[in-house]
Amino acid sequence: MNEYDSELIRTILTKENFAFVPTEAEADVVMLNTCSVREGANLKVYNRIHEIKRAAEGRPMLVGVLGCMATNFRQELLKNPRLAIDFIAGPDSYKKLPQLISEAMDSVSRGTGHGARKPFDVTLSEFETYSDIFPTNREGVNAWIAVSRGCDNFCTFCVVPYTRGRERSRAPENVVAEVRMLAEEGFKQVTFLGQNVNSYKYEGADFADLLDAASRVDGIERIRFTSPHPKDFPEKLLQRIAENPKICKHVHLPMQAGNSRILELMNRTYTQEEYLALVDKVRAIIPGVSLTTDVIVGFPSETDAEFEDTMKVMETVRFDNAFIFNYSERPMTAAAKKFPDDVTDAQKKARITRLNDRQKQISLEQNEVHIGRVEEVLIEGPTSKSDAIMQGRTDGNKLTVVPAGDLAKNQLVKVKITGASPTVLRGEVI
Repeated sequence: MNEYDSELIRTILTKENFAFVPTEAEADVVMLNTCSVREGANLKVYNRIHEIKRAAEGRPMLVGVLGCMATNFRQELLKNPRLAIDFIAGPDSYKKLPQLISEAMDSVSRGTGHGARKPFDVTLSEFETYSDIFPTNREGVNAWIAVSRGCDNFCTFCVVPYTRGRERSRAPENVVAEVRMLAEEGFKQVTFLGQNVNSYKYEGADFADLLDAASRVDGIERIRFTSPHPKDFPEKLLQRIAENPKICKHVHLPMQAGNSRILELMNRTYTQEEYLALVDKVRAIIPGVSLTTDVIVGFPSETDAEFEDTMKVMETVRFDNAFIFNYSERPMTAAAKKFPDDVTDAQKKARITRLNDRQKQISLEQNEVHIGRVEEVLIEGPTSKSDAIMQGRTDGNKLTVVPAGDLAKNQLVKVKITGASPTVLRGEVI
């Protein structure tokens, strides 16, 4: 979502005659577009601000913080003299950036600088979807498209409803217009984004309808989506994924925890049994589907026995991949207000190590199943290690490497899989 928002920001500022430069050394204004989901993201931003300030060596430069941290940590960002931030803007305020930058410049030129009131706007909107702005000059083989913004789920660990506001969706014809523009630019793949992407709804149209409409755009070969919620997978949506060859057979199914009591504390609205039943339903309707998930380890009051439930579910489902994180208490969330962060760092470390080690083995076994099969791969470009090796992704979103030969970026090729690791398939173009 932040990558897409950064593209929006670039488009908004370019229209107002701001010119982007390749390095901070050439910049008059540096903006950091931020996430606030985990504490590590915040620490990265603080360190990055200090690096930027040091590199400027006293040269006039404005530094702005955008995105979720701007909303969640407004007071600290504006008042901390060590940070010396010049302006901030929340996720619904990007159209006001030209004005905010201008006000910050005026403050510096008048000599009031860091002692003055800093320009900011962190207003959360019930209506802003940026549907009137199509990002330009996108790179790569995949284009992100935000089909909705905000979230109404209020999972107790999550800060998104407080930093990005309530959920609202774009009109389907507006989304399809952006897909059409991207196809004309040469993109073969788009990924639909939303904090709860599959709860998309606009005047009677649901997410299955949106996927179908986008798939009818000439030139688009693949459609992906992230991040969904398990509560919003009606049979209609699963059937569309199964039947439509352009909708990728990869479903990200965030579990978060495998114990029903912890899931209830998280306000996830499903039990362990209901989650496992959904997995069975997904696999029955979409044979061969690739399943991935998110897991939080060490949620407040999680016992060793309850963690073992999560291990059991991971063993039962056998996800193709899993994104596993330690619980990180976020200000403003219900969990921070109601539940002491009482699982020790040592317990969290031990649990996440066990879970990662087991998932790594499962991922290897899941990937080895593909050896000998022929997969269609969308080539993304050379690997970071060698121009002689190209990388791309299968329909099931598995990273695949092949000898470069005369392959080109954005090319769809048939690949026979010859080897596998926990993270990568190896193959030969046929």
